[in-house]
Amino acid sequence: MQQDRGVTAAGAGIRHRRPLHERSWYPNYVLFVLLLAYIFSFIDRQILSLMVGPIRRDLQISDFEMSLLQGWAFALFYSVMALPIARLADRYDRRSIIAAGIALWSAMTVGCGIVRSYTGLFLMRVGVGVGEAALSPPAYSLLSDYFPPARLGRAMAIFAMGISLGGGIAYLVGGAVVHLVSEAEPVVLPLVGSVRPWQLTFFVVGLPGLLVALMMRAIHEPARAGGLVDAAGEVREFSLRDLWRYLGARWRLYLSFPLATALLGVFSYGLMAWYPTVLIRTYGMSIGEAGTWFGLTYLVFGTAGTYCGARMAEWLERRGHRDAHMRFIMLAAIVMAVPGVIGPLMPNAPLALVALAPTIFLKCSYYGSSSAALQIVTPNQMRAQVTALQIFFGNIIGMSVGASSIAALTDFVFQDDSAVRYSLAWVTAVFCPAGALVLWTCLRPYVDALDEAARRR
Repeated sequence: MQQDRGVTAAGAGIRHRRPLHERSWYPNYVLFVLLLAYIFSFIDRQILSLMVGPIRRDLQISDFEMSLLQGWAFALFYSVMALPIARLADRYDRRSIIAAGIALWSAMTVGCGIVRSYTGLFLMRVGVGVGEAALSPPAYSLLSDYFPPARLGRAMAIFAMGISLGGGIAYLVGGAVVHLVSEAEPVVLPLVGSVRPWQLTFFVVGLPGLLVALMMRAIHEPARAGGLVDAAGEVREFSLRDLWRYLGARWRLYLSFPLATALLGVFSYGLMAWYPTVLIRTYGMSIGEAGTWFGLTYLVFGTAGTYCGARMAEWLERRGHRDAHMRFIMLAAIVMAVPGVIGPLMPNAPLALVALAPTIFLKCSYYGSSSAALQIVTPNQMRAQVTALQIFFGNIIGMSVGASSIAALTDFVFQDDSAVRYSLAWVTAVFCPAGALVLWTCLRPYVDALDEAARRR
């Protein structure tokens, strides 16, 4: 009898054990998987920046045509496809959407190593953009359900570390791989045939993402919280008309903030796309050296900036600034313009790298705040879609203009490949202050949105 009671008690203990997804460590595990996915997304996105020379040589293309691969081929479809994908993410299983996106962009990255023409490479970059459009909108929504508002900024900052970690690794690994294969003869692969040395890099960075897709599919889909409810207390369904009506009534925030981050994105994406080329053309570095130095700087100072920026925003909030996230982005935008302008104009490589360090630190410092700001004030039913709109502005303006404006200045204004340093400096001097000015107009509307969100909780 005693034994039976023991078995019953043990069985009861097993029956009452909390499900895996409800344990205290599980949100951090989900954050880790999403971070891993974001790291691989930026590796696959940025690897092209190190291979400007070999790709231009083998495909016989110009800087401007190269910028279309870095910018428009990726950004246009990434931005546009984020909108319908986000609509699905606000209604259906977010983990499956993310997993499918990871598998697609990884396969398309491998495809970049298979194609043999500029058109083929352009289409593969379109595929990478479509796949990556499935990550951020549903990921932001997932994190908003796994972490409370007080912890969301830091969680978003850790997720945003994927930018600096992925970008840094892309330059480090890409630089090393390109260096190793630069002197190699074309390689013959089964079913693929002969591939150029630089194409092997796409195989190295693309294939591991398929494993991350499996990890993503295995996580738990959490219950949604913080949505708008009707008079009966039931969560409301939102049509597209409802969405646009809601955002239109609050346009001073939902239009101005994405526009501000897009203006800052012009500088940010331009820096990522062309600073390694500045190191190569202006200071005589090899691809391997530029990748190593830029990658290490980005990895260390970008990661540190992302984390420290989140803590600084929390400090501002404790000091009584309810608009801390918005205010911090504005301050970072103003300060980073100084090293951002002087960096590419330095007389030698060591000084250019010294100026690069605070530029990257400040550029990455507001990623957590820019991700969390709208999630905190937006109803659950539209969080992914609002994120997609922010991505749409950020990439149509930021990524496309950032890469191509610098190339256009170099090709059509200065008409000199070595003048890329001046193009980068001009873009920084214009767009960082412009972004800060637009952010200043968001401060009051953001406080109003915080008051509205507090009434929903």
